[in-house]
Amino acid sequence: MSLTRRDFARNSALTGAGVALAGSVGALATAPNALASAETGSAGEETAAAHGGVGYGPLLPDPKGILALPAGFSYRIITRTGETRLESGESTPSNHDGTATFEGPRGATLLVNNHELKGPRANWKYPVPLTEGLVYDPAASGGCTVVEVRRDQVAEWVGIAGTSTNCAGGSTPWGTWLTCEETEDKAGQNGMTKDHGYVFEVDPQDRRANRDPRPVKALGRYAHEAVVVDPKRGHLYLTEDASGPNGLLYRWTPPEGFRHGRGMLRTLADDAGRLQAFKCFDSGGKFVDDLSRATKTGTVYGVDWVDVPDRDAKTVPTRKQFTDGQITRARKLEGMWWGDGGAYIVSSFARAESPVQHDGQVWFYDPKRRTLTLKVLFGVNPDPAEDGAFDGPDNITVSPYGGLVIAEDGEGVQHLFGATDSGRTYPIARNDLNIGTEQEPEYSEFTGVTFSPDGRTLFANIQEPGIMVAVTGPWKRQQRG
Repeated sequence: MSLTRRDFARNSALTGAGVALAGSVGALATAPNALASAETGSAGEETAAAHGGVGYGPLLPDPKGILALPAGFSYRIITRTGETRLESGESTPSNHDGTATFEGPRGATLLVNNHELKGPRANWKYPVPLTEGLVYDPAASGGCTVVEVRRDQVAEWVGIAGTSTNCAGGSTPWGTWLTCEETEDKAGQNGMTKDHGYVFEVDPQDRRANRDPRPVKALGRYAHEAVVVDPKRGHLYLTEDASGPNGLLYRWTPPEGFRHGRGMLRTLADDAGRLQAFKCFDSGGKFVDDLSRATKTGTVYGVDWVDVPDRDAKTVPTRKQFTDGQITRARKLEGMWWGDGGAYIVSSFARAESPVQHDGQVWFYDPKRRTLTLKVLFGVNPDPAEDGAFDGPDNITVSPYGGLVIAEDGEGVQHLFGATDSGRTYPIARNDLNIGTEQEPEYSEFTGVTFSPDGRTLFANIQEPGIMVAVTGPWKRQQRG
C-alpha cells in the first residue's frame, strides 16, 4: 500500500517535532560539519565543563599506544589476533567487525564477532578456522567467533566458518546473531566454491544449532552490511554497501503465519516473504533519487517499498534490477541499530558517485509513520589527519546513557564518539595504534561498538590487526547539552 501525500504530511509534522523515545535518542540534529567542529574536544583542549556537561572530558594518550580514553576510564583487551587463541588452539581470526552482546551462563557475557575476510583463505594469515560441521564454503576465509567473557577469564570458539566478508550484521530479539556477507561473489569467482552475499544465523548459546550452516536466501543475495529486526511487526531491514550504482535499503516481510524464533529463519523457503527496496519522496510528493540530497537535519521523507524482482540476483545484482526512478539510493549504507521503536541507519559518506557530498548521515526510520528523518549530518571534513574532527560513521549503537555511540570509519584519526539527543558530540576513545609509519601514520577503523547487557561495559573492535576491547569507567547519563 502506497503512502498518500496526505498521510505523509501528517506523519512528517509529527516526526519533525521530535520522536518520543524511551530514555534514548530524541531528535538528533546538527548543522553541516558540526560534528567535525570544536565541540568534539581532544587531549589538552576542552573539558567536560566546556561541553556544558556533555561527554567525559579530553582524551588522554595511552602509554601502551592502543586506546586513548578520558580520565577515569580504562580498557581491557579481550581478543587480539596473533596473540589470543581459540579453544581449539588456533589464533583469534583477524579483521574484527560487527559485534553484539548476549547474556551468558552464570553471569558471563557472550559476544558474537564478525571477521571481515574476503576471498581465498590463502590471502589471510589468520582466517576463521574450518571447524568441522560449521563450514559453509571451505574456500572462504571469513565467519564469526563467539567470545565468552567473565571477570577474569575469556574463551573463544568458532560460530560459523567458510563465509566471506562478514561485516556489520545484527542481533535478533530471540537472542541470536545475523551475520551478513558484504560481497556478491558467486561460485567460481575469487576462488569460491559456492555463491556468497547472504545472511546466516548464529546462535551464541547453542553450538549444535550452528552446525550445517545454511544461508537465509529469502533475505536476498547482495553486498549486505547490517540488519535489524522490528520485534513488533516482524520485518527485517537490511543495508547494502555498494556502488556503481549506489546501494539500497531493503525490507523483508515474513510470509503469513510465520513466527520468528531461534532457528526459524533457516526453515524458510528461498522465496519466502517479500523482499523490497525503499523509495523516498519529500513533503511535496517529489521523488528523492538519493539520500545525499538531504542537506539539513530534520529533513523528513516518506517511504514506500518496491518489490525486488530477483532476490537471488542470478544474473543481475539486486540494486541494478531497478531503473533510477523506481527506488532511492545512498552511498555506503552501513551500520544499523534497532531502538526507540525504529531503525537508526548510517550512510557513511558520499562523494562524486552521489548528487551531494557529505562525510556521513544518521537517519531514523519510523515504521509506524513510514518516515525517514535525518538526525545527524556530517559536513565534509577538511583535514581528517587533525584530531578533533569526526567523519565517516559506520557501526552504531543506542546508548543506555542517552544518545548514540558511533564507530568512526573515516580518513585519518579514528574515534568512538557519542552524540546526544540535541546533536552535541563528544569523544569516547581514540585509536592510538599506528599501523602505518611514523612519517605516514595510519589508524584502522573502529567496529563492533556495543554495550554489555547490563550497560556497564562498552565493547568495540579495532579492525586491523583485530583487537576487541572492553571499556569501563564512570558512565553517566548524557544531557542534551
